[in-house]
Amino acid sequence: MSTAPVPHPTAEHEALHRQADAVARDEIAPFVQRMENSPERVERDVSPVFGERRWFGVTIPRAYGGMGAGHVAKTILIHRIAAVSGAAAAVLQAGLIPVAALLHFATEEQKKQWLPPAARGRVLFSIAVTEPETGGHIGGIETVAVRDGDDWVITGSKVHVGNSHLAHVHIVIARTAPPGTRTSQALTAFLVEHDRPGLVVRPHRPALGLHGFSFGRLDLDRVRVPAANMLGRIDAGMRVAQSSSILYGRPNLAAVSLGLHEAIVETTTQFLRERRRYDGTLYDLPVLRDRLGGMQARLRAARTLAYQAVHLLDQGLPCDAELINSKYLGHQWAVASGQDAMELHGAHALATDYPLQRLWRDIQCTYAPAGTGEVQRIRLADDALQTGTPQWSQLFTADSGEPQLDHSAV
Repeated sequence: MSTAPVPHPTAEHEALHRQADAVARDEIAPFVQRMENSPERVERDVSPVFGERRWFGVTIPRAYGGMGAGHVAKTILIHRIAAVSGAAAAVLQAGLIPVAALLHFATEEQKKQWLPPAARGRVLFSIAVTEPETGGHIGGIETVAVRDGDDWVITGSKVHVGNSHLAHVHIVIARTAPPGTRTSQALTAFLVEHDRPGLVVRPHRPALGLHGFSFGRLDLDRVRVPAANMLGRIDAGMRVAQSSSILYGRPNLAAVSLGLHEAIVETTTQFLRERRRYDGTLYDLPVLRDRLGGMQARLRAARTLAYQAVHLLDQGLPCDAELINSKYLGHQWAVASGQDAMELHGAHALATDYPLQRLWRDIQCTYAPAGTGEVQRIRLADDALQTGTPQWSQLFTADSGEPQLDHSAV
């Protein structure tokens, strides 16, 4: 499996790799131009392709109708789809992030209710954390949930919600404690069905890249949900958000970056081989092969980082820093190769009917989600300084429940 250097590949991984490539080529590629030509439109025909194969359940145990295949398998799927369409891969990875919250924090009753339809893509989930005024700063969350009898009443707004227009259920993180309460004890997660009165999904607005993928805004005006819709304990909201981001969001974004990076290098290689210059092609010029070699070096390093991190995660080993680093450097290296590709192509790179400009725009969209580069570097510094930040990869395994954490440590 030359394009996916899993440390210890299994026959199942290799078969999944081949299947993902075939699906990307035969079923996803035909959507790409339509998505590019209609950036104002949410693409709704991609998610059923994944759902019918249970790919949204790749990490869901078989007992709940999932594949039970683990994080390496998840990375293979996202990576191979992203090599053909970053937007389609974004749909898949965004649908997988809230699965982490359900696996680790849902009650047994909630798991039996929601995981089987989630695995088959019949019910898509989103996770809504980021807010208009405070961005991804969890401690600054202003959305509030107030207990009213047997219900909770939620008011606030969320932005940059992946699959906002496709999700049937949103996992909303809201403040349930008075001001001054430690963040680790102030937030709670709730399952909010998309058709609850008072919940409005704002119209889709096209972004710079990932055309067809929706990551929009939710407004909640006194949305009433039953107490049974609470996910985890009453103070578990920060842990729901952080663990989902670290264990799923960051490796998922690393896989999207990796697929786009691979497509950038392949597009550039083909261009240099075919573009005539003097008595040969651009590929014959050593100075250009040198640039391409740098791109290939970054791609190979990013591939190794991405798969090594999720391999450790599947083994139940502490690997928060590896997951963070694969997301951070995976994006950085893909951007660097994208810039090299744009320069090597010259004006040809700017043509809207040529894939490079799409790849360049899409890769810009993997920077902010699951933490910007600054956030990743701070977390890596914490790891170097051994500040006592909890290792989510050590606290959770694929089938574990919610851990009991020392609130003073988070």
